Amino acid sequence: MGTMAGISVLAVREDGVEMYPVSEVAALLDRPDTLLWVDITTCGPAATELLTDVLGCHPLAVRDCTRRNRVPRVRIYPHQHLLILHGPQRGPSGHVHYIELDQIVGDRYVVTVHGPLNPAVDPAVALRETEAVRRRLESGRLRPGTPYELSYAISTALAHTLESFIEELTREVWQLEQRVTGGHMGNPEEFLEELFQARHGLLAVRTMGGLGAEVFGRIAAVEKRVTAADLPLITDIVDQLTRIRALADGEREYLQGVIEFYRARAETKMTIAAERLAVIAVVTLPITALSSIYGMNIIVNDHTHLPQLLLVLTVMAIMSTLLLTWAKRRGWW
Repeated sequence: MGTMAGISVLAVREDGVEMYPVSEVAALLDRPDTLLWVDITTCGPAATELLTDVLGCHPLAVRDCTRRNRVPRVRIYPHQHLLILHGPQRGPSGHVHYIELDQIVGDRYVVTVHGPLNPAVDPAVALRETEAVRRRLESGRLRPGTPYELSYAISTALAHTLESFIEELTREVWQLEQRVTGGHMGNPEEFLEELFQARHGLLAVRTMGGLGAEVFGRIAAVEKRVTAADLPLITDIVDQLTRIRALADGEREYLQGVIEFYRARAETKMTIAAERLAVIAVVTLPITALSSIYGMNIIVNDHTHLPQLLLVLTVMAIMSTLLLTWAKRRGWW
């Protein structure tokens, strides 16, 4: 692609694709046989000027492209609509970064805008979907004829990213499940942290898929510019993202079962330990009581009375035995 200040331009025609400088965008818009794709890595002043003065984007759409949007949504304007979607990226300690990908779909062009990004995220991560589509275009495996076909290819690449993310998390869930069913206890705090990190990742990707499906569902419902040929593409994206949500829900329920199994086992061990401690306390209680009485200053002896000592020890043993027998019959140990 021709690039200037983070802006790339690609003209798509039936006979191939061609890169152009940003200065040719206005001329390319006048060619009826050309589908224009403008990819903006960073929406700075040059990109804002291009969106406003050349492509005639709505001011609110330009504003949304320059700032971080935390919720996916669609904005429908007279000559274009704005799509705001998110993809996942794993961070430290189970954190999931929301990688924003905006699309402005016009009559004969598509604009993709990346970010803004968290400084901790590699900038190349934001380009993974658009780079995958660009490679398909340059190899000839993809030749869209309408803006919706190009937008469909980009959105499908995002759906594949979400699906791969679920696959990665599922592999971790299986490993965690094997450790739980294998009797692993380890450090409960650390292991529960791993379990809940995996669940958080599934919840994040479920949210991305579900909200994305709602975005495309609104386009299918109210956007009159979608032709009969393009409408099945929108419907298919809705289906893909709905399936992503269902997959994430299924894996999350499975993981929740693993979490409950592990917590039940840990709580059972704690309950058994508490019962045993209670039995020990009950058994030693009469011994402690007798020892306290004989240790009082009101009883004074200047030498040991062996018969009395043996009697007291016998009484203690009998009381402890009776208490242990009673606790056994009650099923305490």
